[in-house]
Amino acid sequence: MHQRFARMQQGLALLGSASQEYSYNLNLAAIAKIWRAGCIIRAKLLNEIMKAFERDQSLPNLLIDREFQSEVNQAQDGWRFALKTAIDLGVPMPSMAHQLAYYDSYRSERLPANLIQAQRDFFGAHTFERIDKPGSFHENWVSK
Repeated sequence: MHQRFARMQQGLALLGSASQEYSYNLNLAAIAKIWRAGCIIRAKLLNEIMKAFERDQSLPNLLIDREFQSEVNQAQDGWRFALKTAIDLGVPMPSMAHQLAYYDSYRSERLPANLIQAQRDFFGAHTFERIDKPGSFHENWVSK
């Protein structure tokens, strides 16, 4: 995934979430069009981003758009190979590694990060949700 696209799609996802949460009614297609003027991202990419939000004005993330999803899925093997090669050679690529981690976490329903709920419950009794039954739970972790 192109680094600029990755940052752009994350930024637009954040703007979309804020718009929904705070009723900003942002037009993300129009924002992409505005960014075209003077942006370092090629106008062609911004045109494709505009089209994605025109296809679905409530699109929560560009990774869900059928066109972008297809492109990212096709680029995935090369992306992983480039990152593995850099790691094997000791070349730091924090931005690319972060973008791959974001992509992998976005498309995964359950992750080890879900254990953070248990850790928060242990340290501050914040409760946790289970996958086998509904509701919020609290556990006395020390007595176990």
